[in-house]
Amino acid sequence: MGAHAIEVKDVRFSYDKTLIIEDVNFILEQGDFLGIIGPNGGGKTTLLNLLLGMLKPDRGVIKILGEPPHDARHRVGYVPQNTDFNITFPISVMEIALMGRLYRSRIGRWYSRKDRLKVEEVLEKVGMWDYCHTPIGKLSGGQRQRVFIARALATDPEILFLDEPTASVDPEFEIDLYDFLRELNKRVTIVLITHDIGVISRNVKSTACVNRRLIFHGEGKITAEMINMAYQCPVDLIAHGMPHRVLPAHEDK
Repeated sequence: MGAHAIEVKDVRFSYDKTLIIEDVNFILEQGDFLGIIGPNGGGKTTLLNLLLGMLKPDRGVIKILGEPPHDARHRVGYVPQNTDFNITFPISVMEIALMGRLYRSRIGRWYSRKDRLKVEEVLEKVGMWDYCHTPIGKLSGGQRQRVFIARALATDPEILFLDEPTASVDPEFEIDLYDFLRELNKRVTIVLITHDIGVISRNVKSTACVNRRLIFHGEGKITAEMINMAYQCPVDLIAHGMPHRVLPAHEDK
């Protein structure tokens, strides 16, 4: 039996003596699709950065595909919520997507035909191949997000991490993206951070809520405990056809 996709044991992390997450434990199997919810400032992105090896825990153990996160970096793809990218820099859509092949191309060598064919494939999948020679600064926010998703997919990842991937995309692409992610999940493990509970209920196999601590549910269900942890106020969910959310009146504390 192969290694778990993700294994987190007794993880704690603080920043400038401020506790961000503590006592986090969960195991995610390969082929899963995990949706993570939680309040702003609850530690979702911090947890993701720990899984990616960008941060080191104060305590505890993290394994990605059986390896420490830093050693497994070449086996994962990552789409951040915000890309600190200078859009005035003269670089094309094709060149951005090719960055996902850097690990597979030897330093100092040109990209191979295989690299370029892979990038053409992923740009087609996200609907951006027709823009391959367009400067990144000429694109809309949603179009740029498609390109960054293509860059992550160009790595041929075994695990794909996405932090609010539809924050700046149009509703039509959001529907297409989740259709695409469900298809991709047949061969790639996916970990997704989102504020959209409807997305969680429709698309994922497992759920987690992070608010300093973590609640994990292996059946893709959002429990009352998760809702209370995430929003700390009464929330009723009603779903019929397209999901609707009804929030009863409550007093601010």
